[in-house]
Amino acid sequence: MRILVVGDVVGKNGVSFLSKVLPAYKRTYGVDICIVNGENSTDGNGITPVSCDDLLNNGADVVTTGNHAYRRKEMYDYYDEKPYIIRPANYPKNDPGKGYCVVDKGSVRVGVINLMGTTYMEPLANPFLVVDELLEELSDCRIKIVDFHAEATAEKRAMGFYLDGRVSVVFGTHTHVQTADEQILPKGTGYITDVGMTGTIQSVLGVDPAIIIRKLRSNMPARFDFVDGDAMLNACLFEIDNKTGVCQKVERISLQ
Repeated sequence: MRILVVGDVVGKNGVSFLSKVLPAYKRTYGVDICIVNGENSTDGNGITPVSCDDLLNNGADVVTTGNHAYRRKEMYDYYDEKPYIIRPANYPKNDPGKGYCVVDKGSVRVGVINLMGTTYMEPLANPFLVVDELLEELSDCRIKIVDFHAEATAEKRAMGFYLDGRVSVVFGTHTHVQTADEQILPKGTGYITDVGMTGTIQSVLGVDPAIIIRKLRSNMPARFDFVDGDAMLNACLFEIDNKTGVCQKVERISLQ
């Protein structure tokens, strides 16, 4: 099974570029499931039902989120209505939505888990303890994929080794910069610290560089406006053995 994971989609420009390149890529390379982090997919920050529908209609089979999951109130009911849009599982259980979903491919069930780190992030429940509970709930899924939305590279690496041999893939999101450490861990889990960003190339994480520079020089508040221009899609393609759930190949991708 070929599973494609796509880095944080930033703003309308990122959504537009994804819609141009993702469907053709999936057809060409025989992608079975595509997981897209969409928590920044609307201009002005966050995700809305409109931007999420755009992702689902243009190649995303599952949309994951992160620390901006609840920035837009119009998403609250949407999380409960749509099974394939998920939020970090270590938010309180009574919050809207779920932290995992299952994609049934007939011969194999694929569990997708969304977690958020707590180092330099919000003080949520411990993701290492939460994932232990979820793996028990998803015991009937031979293939399990984890989007770990976290700031600290050390926390992401630790989660990769913690889940090595217990899940098929651990991929990091949130920092918007693609790392060059794609690999198969010793016990067969595919891993990358951060899959990167889908959005404007000449930007600071998708935001107008002039705004970020001005903020860093002055220490004054600033509205982070996304910028248009030539875009890229950062992703990672994992090939998984259907019978064992072991990752056999990992390939880092950047489409421009």
